[in-house]
Amino acid sequence: MSLSLYFHPLSSYCHKVMIALDEMGIEVERRFLDLGDRAQREAFLARWPTGKMPLLIDGDRVVPETSVIIEYLARHHASADQRLLPDDMDAALEVRLMDRLLDAYVMTPMQAIVGDRMRPEPQRDPTGVAKARDTLAMAYGLLDERLAGRAWIAGDHFSMADCAAAPSLFYATTLVPIDASRQRLAGYIGRLMQRPSVLRALEEARPFFKLYPYREALPERYRPAEEV
Repeated sequence: MSLSLYFHPLSSYCHKVMIALDEMGIEVERRFLDLGDRAQREAFLARWPTGKMPLLIDGDRVVPETSVIIEYLARHHASADQRLLPDDMDAALEVRLMDRLLDAYVMTPMQAIVGDRMRPEPQRDPTGVAKARDTLAMAYGLLDERLAGRAWIAGDHFSMADCAAAPSLFYATTLVPIDASRQRLAGYIGRLMQRPSVLRALEEARPFFKLYPYREALPERYRPAEEV
């Protein structure tokens, strides 16, 4: 198989691509990446110096960055009806906009909060964490407004933006709960969590949730036994 994906099943960005692969019906060789292993890390950095995953390999071609990976797969490996981006340019721009908003204002602050808890106490940044929590609250309001009249985050059809929404919101809501007034967003998250591709990504991650720093706040079905 020429397609391979370096990934870790706990990573929200890896979930984004794994959900897209599932939705597009594309098979890849999955290469579990443990960046804590020195040999694996050095070999991976030789391929892609940022050290960020997931990373797609297509023959001799290295394809980084989740949105680029998904668009690359859609262009080169998906059938016309499974590309996760509409043909209409304006509709495609809306998908890309929502994808960027989710990565920048949900995924990024979520990871900042999680990363801070993993630091030794003297190195923690309570001011940065408070700012990240405020960003998530702002993003929830923005997303709730954009969902007016929509089944999915960018329109009537599941898209690349929903691939970004599922893991980012799954983890973010363990950190900053959704306000009761955000009914559209809450309903949307409910639909995401019932999507087969999302369920499969979460099921694959289940054995690793014991490593998640906020595992006590996970939905009960995904919480490690000792946290229930």
